[in-house]
Amino acid sequence: MKNLQLDGYSLKIEDLYKTVKSYNKIPISFSKSAIKAIKLSRKVVDEWTKSGEIIYGITTGFGEFSNIKISLSDIEKLQENLILSHSAGVGEPLPLDVIRAMIILRLNALSKGYSGIRYETLEFIKNFFNSGITPIIPSKGSVGSSGDLIPLSHMTLSFLGKGKVLYQDVLMDASLALKKAKLNPLKLQAKEGLALINGTQMMTAYAALIVYEAIQLCKIADISAAMSFEALKGTDTAFDKRIHNLRPHKGQMESAENLRRLISGSEIRESHRFNDPRVQDAYSLRCIPQVHGATRDAVRYAYDIIQTEINSVTDNPIIFAKEKVHLEGGNFHGQPIAFVLDFLAIAISELANIAERRIERMLNGSLSGLPKFLTTRGGLNSGLMIAQYTTAALVSENKVLAHPASVDSIPTSANQEDHNSMGSISAQKCWQILKNVQTVIAIELLTAAQALDFSSFDIKTKKIMKPGKGTEAAYKFLRKHISHIHYDKTLYEEIEKTLNLVVDGSVLKATEKAIGKLK
Repeated sequence: MKNLQLDGYSLKIEDLYKTVKSYNKIPISFSKSAIKAIKLSRKVVDEWTKSGEIIYGITTGFGEFSNIKISLSDIEKLQENLILSHSAGVGEPLPLDVIRAMIILRLNALSKGYSGIRYETLEFIKNFFNSGITPIIPSKGSVGSSGDLIPLSHMTLSFLGKGKVLYQDVLMDASLALKKAKLNPLKLQAKEGLALINGTQMMTAYAALIVYEAIQLCKIADISAAMSFEALKGTDTAFDKRIHNLRPHKGQMESAENLRRLISGSEIRESHRFNDPRVQDAYSLRCIPQVHGATRDAVRYAYDIIQTEINSVTDNPIIFAKEKVHLEGGNFHGQPIAFVLDFLAIAISELANIAERRIERMLNGSLSGLPKFLTTRGGLNSGLMIAQYTTAALVSENKVLAHPASVDSIPTSANQEDHNSMGSISAQKCWQILKNVQTVIAIELLTAAQALDFSSFDIKTKKIMKPGKGTEAAYKFLRKHISHIHYDKTLYEEIEKTLNLVVDGSVLKATEKAIGKLK
C-alpha cells in the first residue's frame, strides 16, 4: 500500500494498522469526494456564523456554558480557549502507535463532511502527520463521553504549535518541530476546535490496534498450544472433527481445525497412539478448541463493532450541509467501544489463563513425565522453573485488569454530562492485557520448544521423532533464534527474543509457510 486515502467510509482496520506501523512511510491523503463534502459542510457553517444563529459550540459556550452566546468577534478565541482549557491530561504519554492512529481516525471521521471543519485545516493536519511529527499526549483524563476530549485536545494543541512532540526521534517543543517541517501553526476558526476533539478516537485507536493483534495472537496461541500438546504427548481424539460438528461455534471449529493441521503427521503422536493408558487429557489440552474458540468468537464480534466505529461520525453538533440542518446528539458517547473493549479484555485474558496451565504441566515432572523444570541438571540448575512464576504473575494481573470499566460512570460538567462510558480506561486496560498475553504465549513457545527437545526422543528406538508438520515448522523457526537451554542463563533475554517473534508475527509466518494459512 503506497498511500492511504481517507473518505470517511472505507477505512479498514488492516490498512490503519499498516499505515501506523509504517512510521510515516505510507502517507495519507483525502479522496475527491471527501474534499467536496468537507468544503460544502464548511460553507454552511460560515453562513450560520455570519448570521449569528445560535448553534452549540459555534456561537455558544460548551457543556454547562452552552446557554451563553458568544459574540462574532470572540468565536476564534472560543475555539483556542477550548483546546487550552481541555488540555488537562496527566500521567505517562500514550503509546506512539496509538497517537498516530488517533490522528488518522480523527481525519477519517472529519473527511465525511458532517463536522463543518475547513479543508485547509485538514490539509494542515495531513501534512503534519506525513511530516512524521507525533504529539506527546498524556494517557489519563478521558472519561469516554463528549469524546476523548482531553487526549484529543492535547493532540490539537500540537497543531497550534504548543506542547511537546516527537520529531525525527527527538523530543522538542511543537513550535520548533513545525518550523523544522516548514509548517505554520494552525489558527482555529468557528467550530474547528470542537470538531477536532469531539470523538472517540483515542479509545478507538487502541481498539483497532488491539483487535488486529488479537486476531494474529489467536493463531499463534493455537501454535503454542499444539507444541505443548505434542510435548505432553496429548490424545488427539478431542480434536476430532465429529465432536466439533455437534457444537458448531465458528471459533471452536476453526481452532480444532488448526490443531489438526498443526499436528498432522506427528511421529510423536503415532509413537504412543495405541499404548497410551490415558483415556483423556486435562482440560488445558482437551479443551483447547473450546477455550481458544470462544476467544476467537469474541474477537470477531469486537472487530465488527470497531470496524463500524472507525468510519463513523462522532461529532456534535452534526452538520447536514445539503439540508442546511444542524442536529445536536450524542454520537461522541463511547459506550459501544467501552463495552467491546471490556469484553475483548476478558476474552484475550483466557488465552493466557489456559496457556499458563499448559506451561505448568510441562514444567511439573510429576504431570509431564519430562525432566523437572525441563533441565537434566536439576538442583544446580533451576531450568525454566521461574518462567512459570512470570506467567502466574501476568495471569493474576490480567484478572484484576479484566474487571470492566464500562460499568462505572461519574458525572461531569455540573451534571450536564451525567453519564460517561469510561471507555478510555477500558482501552488502556485491554492494551496492557494484550501485552501480558503476548508475553505468556511467548513463554509457552519457549517452554514447549524446550519440552519437545525431550519428548521427541524415543527411548526404545533411540531415535528423534518428528512432531507434526506445523509444530515442526514452528519449533525449527524458534530454534533458529533461541537455543536449547542446557545451563541456567538470564531467562529475561530468552523471553524477550521469543516475544519479539510473537509480536512481529514471524513465528506465525514461518508456520503458515509450511502448512498454509491458519484459520
